[in-house]
Amino acid sequence: MRRVSAIAVAASMFAIGLSGAARADVTAFEGVRLIVGNGTFVENATLVIDGNKIVQAGQGVPVPAGATRVNISGKTMMPAIIDTHVHLSANRERLVRDLKQRGYWGVGAAMSMGTDNLELVSVRDEVIPGAARFLTAGRGITRKEPMRPTFQIETEDEARKAVRDNAALGVQIIKVWVDDREGKVQKVSPAQYAAIIDEAHKAGIRVTAHIFNMDDAKGLMRAGLDAFAHGVRDKDVDDETVAMFKARPNLILNPNLPERGVKTDRSWMKAGVPAEEFAKLEAENIDRLPQVKEFHGIQARNLAKMNAAGVRIVMGTDGNRPWGPHEEMEDMVLAGMTPAQVIAASTRNGAEFLRIADVGTLEAGKSADFIVLDANPLEDITNTRKISAVYLRGMAVDRSQPVR
Repeated sequence: MRRVSAIAVAASMFAIGLSGAARADVTAFEGVRLIVGNGTFVENATLVIDGNKIVQAGQGVPVPAGATRVNISGKTMMPAIIDTHVHLSANRERLVRDLKQRGYWGVGAAMSMGTDNLELVSVRDEVIPGAARFLTAGRGITRKEPMRPTFQIETEDEARKAVRDNAALGVQIIKVWVDDREGKVQKVSPAQYAAIIDEAHKAGIRVTAHIFNMDDAKGLMRAGLDAFAHGVRDKDVDDETVAMFKARPNLILNPNLPERGVKTDRSWMKAGVPAEEFAKLEAENIDRLPQVKEFHGIQARNLAKMNAAGVRIVMGTDGNRPWGPHEEMEDMVLAGMTPAQVIAASTRNGAEFLRIADVGTLEAGKSADFIVLDANPLEDITNTRKISAVYLRGMAVDRSQPVR
């Protein structure tokens, strides 16, 4: 990560408000190591927020008269995490809980990928204190698959209609599952996914694909896919696959690595998880069969190849684990990415992919969504777990006890 002496001056729209007497909600965080999220960091920086917005960030930033001054020397600040692939609860009460749990762990936004209760789509327009922003891909598209809440298609016309029905919900991303579930269901065919991509692009909507096989990845790229919701999982990718990614610089990869198959230290989670839930997690925290480790190894090697090829990578966790981004970020580093690359994937890249213009970096004009850490994740990515405070939209998240 490139070190710079200063970043971002006050945006002109805020200059007048800061030049005079500061309002009561202007706060200056001083003496912090500032990880911007765009590939730079600043030592001994100051970040000034006015209400829910960042108005200044960098070294040598003047503190407005009357501002509340918070000295956080020795700590590190990074943007709130963006999780681009989750599956959240279908009940409103539990959905709000899911979003608040993510706020506790420093996640500022989460994209629920294709299995949502459509009656809850409007939650994306709500501002819930202490909670991550909710984004939704509506209902994804599959072939006939019992118990999966998706648009289930058999023809190209049905595929196009499913896209139009999602477009009517105002979604920005269409999810398609191109996977036969180990032979249990029919796979969305090349003609069907080509129709999905074509119809979505006509509506100005992007398409992401759940995949398993390398050959499907190639077919989807040829059809104009915008993003992968998983990396290739059946084998190590060949040179043709790497070349196809490199030829498509706007293509997004969400690796979604599986568990490594080894017992890990989860003590860092204990304070943020209800005791009964932590006990269940610990009971499952065991060394797995060699096949599990090999399955992980395939995907880790594939991620390393894609990262070396310069593929645009974002972070996503799948499932519904609010603390999951911290595990995923460690796995991405163990697969060969640098901590700086992983932080960028988990902040700026995710925000750009989800088209959330006001988050992802700590710069003037952005929303005041950030994490204060007790240690530097550029040195050890697991330091993202050493959370001192989380701020979402300029307000400190209550982390005094687990969210139930």
